[in-house]
Amino acid sequence: MGKQPHILVDAEDVSERVIVCGEPDRVNRIAGYLTDVKPLSDNREFRLIRGLYNGKLVTICSTGIGSPSAIIALEELKQCGVKKIIRVGSAGSLQPNIALGDVIIAEAGVRDEGGSKSYVSSSFPAYASLRLTLGLVNYCADNKVRFHQGVVRSHDSFYTDDEDAICHYWHNKGVLAADMETSALLTVGRLRNLEVASILTNVVLYQQDVKEGVADYVSANDVMAQGEAKATKAALFALTQ
Repeated sequence: MGKQPHILVDAEDVSERVIVCGEPDRVNRIAGYLTDVKPLSDNREFRLIRGLYNGKLVTICSTGIGSPSAIIALEELKQCGVKKIIRVGSAGSLQPNIALGDVIIAEAGVRDEGGSKSYVSSSFPAYASLRLTLGLVNYCADNKVRFHQGVVRSHDSFYTDDEDAICHYWHNKGVLAADMETSALLTVGRLRNLEVASILTNVVLYQQDVKEGVADYVSANDVMAQGEAKATKAALFALTQ
């Protein structure tokens, strides 16, 4: 089998354990926790590196924003022999008790994105690997990381005209936070017999203006950077235990 058409790697390049993230620069930050780092490819939104963590090979792959490109990455990683994937991403809180920089572990996802619906009816649940999720929870508990676990919502746009009403609706249902990729990865991963989990850093307070919150994140607020670091360490632990 030759190189995959989008991520531009083959089975010899990629390990069975993968962290996916949206932002290509986050690949570089996560690489700082690995040894023997090897750049693999950099094409469009997909940047891949490989390295060792606790003596085990781990691949890091960016996916860009949204479910379509995240699913492309997952499908092509699957073709390369990947077995376990954890998303290390960011989210906006839907609950007032979730502070900036807090870690959110997704047990399941509301499928309000279109990518996974092109595979299977929305009545099919998006739920995470129990084994990987327990690894994330155990790391956070053992290392006194402030975290929340439960259901998140994935969607395709936060600039819709009725965004406030949508957020209020899911807030009332107890959904913890919103991102754009988790439910697609959980759903398609399950259909492809992969173990998939998701750990997110909160970057927008509930009822905070979205543009203001995203601007805070882009400016590398220390609290959120620390949250990303904690989520990264949890993911590496869960993948390699």
